[in-house]
Amino acid sequence: MKDIIVIWFYTFLLLMLSFILLILMKLVVEKKKRSENLPPSPPSIPIIGHLHLFKKPFHESMQKISQKYGPIISLKCGGRLAILVTSPSAVEECFIKNDIVFADRPPLLIGKYLGYNYNSMVTASYGQHWRNLRKVSLLELLSKHRLSISAGIRKDEIKRMLSKLVVDSLRVEGDADGYVKVELKSLIRGLVLNMLLRILVGKRYYGGESGVMDSDEARQFTDIINEALDLFVTLDPGDILPILRWIDYGGFVKRNKQLANKADAFLQGLIDEHKREVTVLNSTEDQPMINRLLSLQKSDPERYTDETIKGLIFVLLVAGTDTSSTTMECAMSELLKNPNAMKKVRYEIEAKIGKDNLVDESDLPKLEYLENVILETLRMFPPVPFLLPHMSSQDCQIGGFDIPRDTILLVNVWAIQRDPILWDEPSEFKPERFQMTNNNDDHYKLLPFGVGRRACPGTIMGKRMVGCVLGSLIQCFDWKQVNDDPMFKPRRTVL
Repeated sequence: MKDIIVIWFYTFLLLMLSFILLILMKLVVEKKKRSENLPPSPPSIPIIGHLHLFKKPFHESMQKISQKYGPIISLKCGGRLAILVTSPSAVEECFIKNDIVFADRPPLLIGKYLGYNYNSMVTASYGQHWRNLRKVSLLELLSKHRLSISAGIRKDEIKRMLSKLVVDSLRVEGDADGYVKVELKSLIRGLVLNMLLRILVGKRYYGGESGVMDSDEARQFTDIINEALDLFVTLDPGDILPILRWIDYGGFVKRNKQLANKADAFLQGLIDEHKREVTVLNSTEDQPMINRLLSLQKSDPERYTDETIKGLIFVLLVAGTDTSSTTMECAMSELLKNPNAMKKVRYEIEAKIGKDNLVDESDLPKLEYLENVILETLRMFPPVPFLLPHMSSQDCQIGGFDIPRDTILLVNVWAIQRDPILWDEPSEFKPERFQMTNNNDDHYKLLPFGVGRRACPGTIMGKRMVGCVLGSLIQCFDWKQVNDDPMFKPRRTVL
């Protein structure tokens, strides 16, 4: 009896091992079959894959590779597989045909620490939590209704900026024609941050003589935002080779942890301050977003935790600041190099708005050439040259190639928007090109705000901010460029 049991045991074990071996062989064959139909790929190096090709500026180095190997290529990023896309047809296939498949985000280091363990709107996996975060941001900040309520704040901040420029022009001795220099970058960034801060948390930090209010809170906030922007555009080698994260090569883990702790303490301070100041949270329309979120927290504390609120506020501040201010800076730079384009903007404003009315958000639909200037700026200088990375949640096909699950998707927006096949003289600043086409026709070759389910929800707000600021600067001041420095003098203003 004992011998029979032993025989049955070993027979069962042999059958199980054979079954497991068959499954493994099938998986290997399927994987090999899939790998045979991957997109074309440059020669790689063992272990590091294609890391040796990742050169700065990244979008330009990747454009050269795509020009050689095609609009859809596969890259080995250490132990990860990525596909690089640089054609409108492939973009459409990724985000229309396979929109849900590519709605996920890869688990990058910055999402773990600055994204509250992948729970912020930018870093969260596609699902109910992400849908709720996006819905809240739209309803409480970015809907047309909320934008109309916050329009007064944006208008007030623009008037403050214009007044400051007028005062500065009177205090500083100009050149023979009365023009004085201005540091546009800090001026515009402070303006955008003030707009967002007032709308989100009811504060403003920037203004006065020095450009930044003399307070520890303002300096701390500035340091956090600047460091966050730096980390967001820095490639962490540990995201590609996990062993480098374990040994913290380059100190990226340490930097992320330290910044996450500082940002969390700062944001928690804002939440605690509002909880103390507002004993009875009401639902008035003009209160800052943080108060409205705290009101929601009272009715649904499990969904609207302090962590969720901090993540939303932080993402909206960082993302909104960089995209809008960068676009304004680039637009002014190009207009200074192309004074005829600037004259066209001014003539359009005077013809359609008048000389005695400051440009308002409600006027923007009338200013077609100004919109074309903004579109051309976004085409030449997309605020994010690559869309934020996506990741496939299951196997799919793009362009006839097999794309395995957990593949990172990289879309080189900069390369698509400067492709000479798609754009006539792509390196030239030509706002007029958008007068000749229907903007809807450029949906997949003009992608500054992304496309699909995870496209930027702040598109409308961003365009309004950029349009009003540019229009007001051009309407109220004469501009010229001397030795790459922008110079201005007041015109007959409406202030």
